[in-house]
Formats: sequence, structure tokens, C-alpha cells
Amino acid sequence: MGKRITAARNQVERTKLYKIDDAIKLLKGSASAKFDESVEIAMNLGVDPKHADQMVRGVVNLPNGTGRTVRVAVFARGPKADEAKAAGADVVGAEELVTLVQGGTIDFDRCIATPDMMGLVGRLGKVLGPRGLMPNPRVGTVTMDVAAAVKASKGGAVEFRVEKAGIVQGLVGKASFGEDKLIENIKAFVDAVAKAKPTGAKGTYIQRIAVSSTMGPGVKVDLASVGTSQSA
Repeated sequence: MGKRITAARNQVERTKLYKIDDAIKLLKGSASAKFDESVEIAMNLGVDPKHADQMVRGVVNLPNGTGRTVRVAVFARGPKADEAKAAGADVVGAEELVTLVQGGTIDFDRCIATPDMMGLVGRLGKVLGPRGLMPNPRVGTVTMDVAAAVKASKGGAVEFRVEKAGIVQGLVGKASFGEDKLIENIKAFVDAVAKAKPTGAKGTYIQRIAVSSTMGPGVKVDLASVGTSQSA
């Protein structure tokens, strides 16, 4: 590790739980890369996603956005395609867009489809699924209101999905954001994950939370300081 990364890690006590405002101060202080580092959250949940009734998935609209430019693709025809373009979608199409994606051209970060297009889009499951791009009605990306979905995606909508080890991760802003904006985004993310608690979850649901910047160390967060607790 370089001297800068080592120095940043030495500022953080690995076993200490920091209140969210102190955690963000540490995070911003250690984000010394030459680019505007992203800020991410990782949450350890008491679930086993191998069981269908313990799957955690949803979407959160971050109040202060992500600070990232999001390219949005929309599978739609006719008036709905026009609505998507007017709302700012970067790529819009039907069969021709399916052909592009099948050929390996995936020039977008988020994918939306109207319900009537899912027969076509379903062919792309093996391509879009592993990338977390498959449209899903549960997170609002299969909808007739494509304009609202595009604007939400552009404005700070972040999808989350629990991974095999029971961990949910997500982008919550940039290191250049003010402390208050980052804290507000983090609390919104945590609240959305808490509300997505599955029926099959037993015992402690939210177990641990940590935040980090792209090149910085992880900082463990006191759950009570973000509006939750060990019994959440």
C-alpha cells in the first residue's frame, strides 16, 4: 500500500463504531485522490438470499442525488419511446436495441422497459441479469410511466440487492458533497433497506454498517446514529 492509503487507514480504529457525523468527517478527510471519490455504503444483513423469502431488493431516491452521470436505456415503442426521449433517456429502442445488447453493446447504467416489451427484453436475461440491469417491476423499472422512471434514474435513484453473503452495497454520493448531504443520503438508503425487510428474516436484520470512499478505508457506523439499532 502507498503512504497515502496507509496514513488514511491509520486514522480509523478498525473496531470502533463511529457516529455517522464523525464517520463522514473521517471519510472526507481520507479521500485525497486526485479525482472526486465516490462514497459507498455496505450493510451486513441477517438474511440468507438463497431463500426466496429472505431476498432483499428495492430502490431508493437519494435526496441529494449520486453525483454521477447515469446513462439510461429504455425499451419502448411509439409514443412511450417519444416520452422516454423527451425525459432525457440516452438510448431508446425496441428490436434494434435488443440486437445491439445481444451484440455486446451495453452503453448504459440503468435499464427501463414498458410491460409490453418484456417479452423481448426477457431474451437478454443472461446478458443484463449478471450486470444488475434487468428491468424489474419491484424497483420501478418495468412501467408505463417511462418519463418518471427516466427522471428518477437521472436524479438519484439507486437500486440495491442483497448479495450471496447477505451484504447490500450502494453508491450514496461523492466525497465533494457536504457532510449534511452525505448523511441525508445515507439515512435515506438505510431507511429504504430497513423497509425492504423480507418476511423470512429472523433475528437481527441490520447487523453492521460501514461507509467508505473509493480509495479510503471502511469506517464502521454506530447503527443508532443512522436511525436504526441492532434489533432493527
